Amino acid sequence: MKLRTIIGIVFIVASLTKLATICGLIKWSWFANMTKGPWVTYFCICLLIYVGVNLIIDSYREDPDQWLQLPLPIGEDGKRICCSVHYGGDEYVYRGEAFYGARLDACCGGIRMDLRNAAITGDEEIEIHTFCGGVELLVPQTVNVVVKSRTFIGGVGNHATRNADPKAPTIHIIADNFLGGVDIKN
Repeated sequence: MKLRTIIGIVFIVASLTKLATICGLIKWSWFANMTKGPWVTYFCICLLIYVGVNLIIDSYREDPDQWLQLPLPIGEDGKRICCSVHYGGDEYVYRGEAFYGARLDACCGGIRMDLRNAAITGDEEIEIHTFCGGVELLVPQTVNVVVKSRTFIGGVGNHATRNADPKAPTIHIIADNFLGGVDIKN
């Protein structure tokens, strides 16, 4: 386990312990008396949880070995791929194969899909559903990206460069996020 992950866990445990003493679940008088006021206390608890979660996420995001590289899961129609991840991270890389669209489901996990070397000849659709998870899409610079999204506490970041050619293929992304997000880049 990395040092950042351990520090993040310590921050989260400390803030949850302080919250438990405030609620009366733990009777530690020395820990309960360390208060400057209710707003400062709750702000500090939220800040520690936020920093702890970010430390844990960043420690895994920067590790290239965390992603389990899998072969492309072709769906029943023989063209469109269907990926579903629960509590983990999967990576799918196109190495010259034709791309005919995808359905990506991430529940408490992540999916990284690299389409930079995919053969995209026409308009395609990627349907994304996230729940406490995320999807990272790497698209080629030769395509346009159009995003439609319904999000509750999350978002879609489209950082892909726009192609000036009006005849360029377009990837239509339809994202439904609940406590999750999608990051699109070149």
